[in-house]
Amino acid sequence: MRRHISAGGRICAAAYIAAVTLIIAIALSACGIASETDFSRGDAAHARFRIGVLQFTEHSAMDQASAGFVSALDDAGISYRIDHQSAQGDQSGCQTICEKLVNDEDDLIFALGTQAAQSAASATPDIPIVGSAITDYAEAGLVESNDSPNTNVTGTSDLTPVADQIELLHTLLPDAKTVGLLYCSGESNSAEQIKMAEEACDKRGLSTKRYTVSSSNEIQQVVESMAGEVDAIYTPTDNTIAAGMSTVSMVATERHLPVIVGSDTMVEDGGLASFSIDYHDLGYKAGQMAVKILTGGADPQDMAIEHLTAEECRLVINKQAARELGVDLSRLKEREYTML
Repeated sequence: MRRHISAGGRICAAAYIAAVTLIIAIALSACGIASETDFSRGDAAHARFRIGVLQFTEHSAMDQASAGFVSALDDAGISYRIDHQSAQGDQSGCQTICEKLVNDEDDLIFALGTQAAQSAASATPDIPIVGSAITDYAEAGLVESNDSPNTNVTGTSDLTPVADQIELLHTLLPDAKTVGLLYCSGESNSAEQIKMAEEACDKRGLSTKRYTVSSSNEIQQVVESMAGEVDAIYTPTDNTIAAGMSTVSMVATERHLPVIVGSDTMVEDGGLASFSIDYHDLGYKAGQMAVKILTGGADPQDMAIEHLTAEECRLVINKQAARELGVDLSRLKEREYTML
């Protein structure tokens, strides 16, 4: 039997929804969470798909991945509405955002960063989640395996060629004997890359020392403690270190410590060099996966985690850092590189 709702009832319902929306907005504001809603390919009333974008922290790499994701949607010509939310690095705020996206019944969630994807996966086992700016989905507990997720999560990995990064360090800094490995202890993806770096250093006859931070507030003190202990620093694609890279480079350069990093954005912020993932391309590939899920009936549980190929990475050098550290770039010989 169809229930008749009076005009007064409709007004009360509308008022209730408006009140709940206002409460959520106030809660998000109180947590210091930035919100941006972007309509494209039609207005909200006529958009075919609702997509929630969850960004854990503000950083250019994630911004680029987000832009690439949107480019893929546009190139596919689909009608969509995006609700872009940033947790500003706040874990409790991240969980609050996830609850909002689930309550909004979005068709898909695009999660930028490990913490964002973990929060989204905890919030819903049903809504498809596509991630990016995440290194190892299996290690982060997001999927059963990177080849066969068997969950509602899939996406693109920003795992860089770690062994090649260590080889780059050895080429540019042949006198380095001990490498300091700097990463955030709370990011499981970073720990996995550090293991790979240790193996690569061991094969090269380089000794290593681990240095960890739990937040960006600890970066300066930890980098200062590395002086006199190591000859160079390697830091992987780590969201916490990337957000504080300007501090890393400032302190390291003052102590004449070269820093080989995991991404081009970290080179832009003062790192010496990197075989770099193009995060716009990484986000674009994630967007293509999202389109397959939204329009082609693809299921995340059957979609292997995708990577950029080695050929899609580029060698980038920070010109100022190379000059201040006295690095001889002729050691690269015929290898092509980009100066930033």
